[in-house]
Amino acid sequence: MRESTLWFWHIIAGAVILVLLGLHMTVMHLDDIIGLYADTTAWETVIARSQQGFFMVTYILLLGAALYHGLYGFRSILFELSLGKGCQKAINWLFLIGGLLLFIYGAYVAIAVYSMKEVVL
Repeated sequence: MRESTLWFWHIIAGAVILVLLGLHMTVMHLDDIIGLYADTTAWETVIARSQQGFFMVTYILLLGAALYHGLYGFRSILFELSLGKGCQKAINWLFLIGGLLLFIYGAYVAIAVYSMKEVVL
């Protein structure tokens, strides 16, 4: 991909993070005002929230946006070191494979918790 396209998606990912973290801050830290949950950090509340489709999708979107934004930003910093083409190619592949593996694992966890029928402690 062209660098301008990657930069565009970096900005979009930052905007998505801004919106979703705003939602997170509202639900988790302003609960006295909105009153959705009695205790936002209680295990039962965390599981109940994670088993809602809206939060599962939100977690997966936030995960994807955060991974892309963070890895692309780190990649950009590394590329400013004037590395050789071979090293840049290796970094691209390392970040692509590592990012995909982290996304797959995180999405699996979000979907698994969403699909749980019974919580076993």
